Amino acid sequence: MFTFDEAKAKKYRKKPLVIEAYQTETELLIPTLEGNHIASAGDFIIRGVDGECYPCKPDIFIETYDPAD
Repeated sequence: MFTFDEAKAKKYRKKPLVIEAYQTETELLIPTLEGNHIASAGDFIIRGVDGECYPCKPDIFIETYDPAD
């Protein structure tokens, strides 16, 4: 069983980065670097820095990203 090692852990901040994303209205099958993922209606589709795409649940997206415009 895996246990996170608190004694070895250090704090890290995510690098500021501007991404492109949109919220899908339909279910989509997204080919990702880890294999195919299903995006549900309402999920955000994110395009990463190398052009890869992946889905993100709305609550996680809102906690992680702020509008850049």
